[in-house]
Amino acid sequence: MARVLVPVAEGCEELEAVTIIDLLRRAGVEVVVAGLKDGPVVASRGVVLLPDVVLDAVLGDDFDMIVLPGGLPGADHLDADPRIHTLLQRMAEQGRYTAAICAAPKVLLSAGLLDGHKATAYPGVIDGRMSEGSRFLADAVVSDGRVITSRGPGTAMDFALTLIEKLLGPEQRAAVEKPLLRP
Repeated sequence: MARVLVPVAEGCEELEAVTIIDLLRRAGVEVVVAGLKDGPVVASRGVVLLPDVVLDAVLGDDFDMIVLPGGLPGADHLDADPRIHTLLQRMAEQGRYTAAICAAPKVLLSAGLLDGHKATAYPGVIDGRMSEGSRFLADAVVSDGRVITSRGPGTAMDFALTLIEKLLGPEQRAAVEKPLLRP
């Protein structure tokens, strides 16, 4: 069974976090939602999320993918946390997937994981800040090797379905997508 870590921080974008968690779990993925600190997390619109664990409890665990929800100031909190940068870099070194949506691709950028990659993000977050050899695209979802990025709340479902496809294949993506009755 695929195992995915979704760190959540105060001020994260709840639509993105919940969509990612929900669709991955529908696909049969073991999703571990980790708070940066113990206790509930208040998202950007006041929705209260209850993480499964505190991040410190899973720092040494193995995951197939780490997915960062965006939102502000949530993405800023993720970016300021050295544990997140260490996890991202370790995942990249192990050839595992790193993924981020909305404002969170800035965390991948800060961790050096967008160097030489194509990526997307919420407008103004990483465009103009990427290194030479990297390329910003305005696509809803951009997958480049083991790095997957997306634009924002409106692209969260496409993003989550892409994550399912990368982890489990197109058949599992289709199995999850069909009952959603997407246009």
